[in-house]
Amino acid sequence: MEFFDFHHHKKYIRNGIYNLGFGQSLPDLPYSIGIHPQDIDIHNVEKQLHWMKDTILHNCFAIGECGLDSLVPVDQKVQEEVFLRQIEIANEIKKPVIIHCVRKFYEVISFKKKAEQPMIIHGFNKKRQIAEDLIANNFYLSFGKAVLYHLSLQDILKSTPLNKIFLETDNEDFNIGELYQKVSEIKGISLDKLNEQILENLHTIKNG
Repeated sequence: MEFFDFHHHKKYIRNGIYNLGFGQSLPDLPYSIGIHPQDIDIHNVEKQLHWMKDTILHNCFAIGECGLDSLVPVDQKVQEEVFLRQIEIANEIKKPVIIHCVRKFYEVISFKKKAEQPMIIHGFNKKRQIAEDLIANNFYLSFGKAVLYHLSLQDILKSTPLNKIFLETDNEDFNIGELYQKVSEIKGISLDKLNEQILENLHTIKNG
């Protein structure tokens, strides 16, 4: 069985969404494109956004990673402006938004009202209350390798609705099938059912 890898950094994974970084060449597979908070160049933001728009071709699945990060040395107001600009691009081209967030979840939630397209938090591994608040605001959560060993995250995943879940390897080197197997056990469903639901979720976000 082939499993979809929602967010990854490896050009050999064809059944998934490759995260294209600023200035990288286009891959011959589905990709997301965005300006990560750590990559924002305050002197060349317009140039970066122009590059983004020029690089959105038929294989582009989503806008991202983009978002807010309290640990990078870019001013919060600048991060918010660049995040909003990317949300507006997503609205214009009707693509979902893959979000990177570090310690700024409630600020990210406040941007939801600006978005006309689905928003997905990638690499989610935070507390239950944050998960519940994100789900209540109609975000999707994409889970990664931490689910294999993080008991509290497994507990959060157990109560997260199936129609709000994605699974990813991110930049970790492991087989995505292991994660699907673990999640099927946590949710008490078959691998076939889990795989079918993930594909259905993909169809939903792709079609707004």
